[in-house]
Amino acid sequence: MGLFNKLRNEFIDIIEWTDNTTDTMIWRFPRYQSEIKNGAQLNVRESQVAVLVNEGQFADIYQPGRHVLNTNNMPILSTIMGWKYGFNSPFKVDVYFVNTKQFLNVKWGTANPIMLRDPEFGPIRMRAFGSYCFRVNADPRKFITNVAGTNGNFTTEGITQQLRNFVITKFTDHLGESKIAALDLAGNLNEFSASLTEALKPDFEEYGLELTNFLVENISLPEAVEKALDKRTSMGVIGNMGAYTQMQFADSLVEGAANGGGNVAGNAMGMGMGFAMANQMTNQMANQMAGQMAQPGAQQAPQQPAVGAGAPGMPPPPPPQPMFHLSVNGQQQGPFGMPQLQQMAQNGQLTRDTYVWANGMASWEFAKNVPALAALFGATPPPPPPGT
Repeated sequence: MGLFNKLRNEFIDIIEWTDNTTDTMIWRFPRYQSEIKNGAQLNVRESQVAVLVNEGQFADIYQPGRHVLNTNNMPILSTIMGWKYGFNSPFKVDVYFVNTKQFLNVKWGTANPIMLRDPEFGPIRMRAFGSYCFRVNADPRKFITNVAGTNGNFTTEGITQQLRNFVITKFTDHLGESKIAALDLAGNLNEFSASLTEALKPDFEEYGLELTNFLVENISLPEAVEKALDKRTSMGVIGNMGAYTQMQFADSLVEGAANGGGNVAGNAMGMGMGFAMANQMTNQMANQMAGQMAQPGAQQAPQQPAVGAGAPGMPPPPPPQPMFHLSVNGQQQGPFGMPQLQQMAQNGQLTRDTYVWANGMASWEFAKNVPALAALFGATPPPPPPGT
């Protein structure tokens, strides 16, 4: 009995593969110098395909199910081996199990930024990443021939780098031809991913693979462009820049009062700004009321005699002071009255070449060109006479 068991174990009578991995694509059944017995049982599970290879030549392919290896279901191998009338002897052949399941969530991403021409921002650099799914075709011979070769334990690691090169090349070309603006990409990711999937399928097919799904999960802009977009968004939220500046000044006054004051110059400047804002608001309200009264059909308010009007020796009220806006480092400040502007000229905050604007001016002008402000800088001596 012991000799019989020894002889029996020299032959393989059950061939199967229980996959306990997540990335194995091809696994070769180990024969360990043993021979496959005539009538051996071949068990092919779901999501598997078994391929018989005899001395480097493809033979029969078996789909999922239970198969008995004999001349009845090995027609190609029987022809190669010359078994015209059946056989009873053991035989040697390589059995490859091919995993046909989907390999999910394979990551891809751009190692370096992609230079593109955006219709809104011009030349920009963009990064992108996502994932895709693929599987081996039902006929695995092309994949074995072009990719796996004689590797008896081939995993996804051996092919994903090459697939990533396909993906990056096609993604770059597809994104450039789509002419989609960077700000519109988020609303077109589904359509863009579906279109890119169809463009990539022929490249995967060359390796005997089927691309089942491709996703572009995110397309990001460089940090400088993102900061510029944040500033643009902030400006849109703020809206009226003049009102925002006034609010900032008012908050600074409240904060200064809460902190117990500060230096005398700073307090004086803050008070001047506060009075300037109050004067501006008063002028705006007066102009608005004057415009309403100027409309046809508007009822005129009854004239009230001014306090002291008609009294001998009482001068009329002084004319309103002009209020000037300043442009400092590309940002608008003000408006400021003449006392504040005089102090700013003494501190060097207002110079001859500072751009200013007041109500009634057609455009921004240098302070030295405005007669009301030129006197703040003192007289400029003329050039010396020639020959001196």
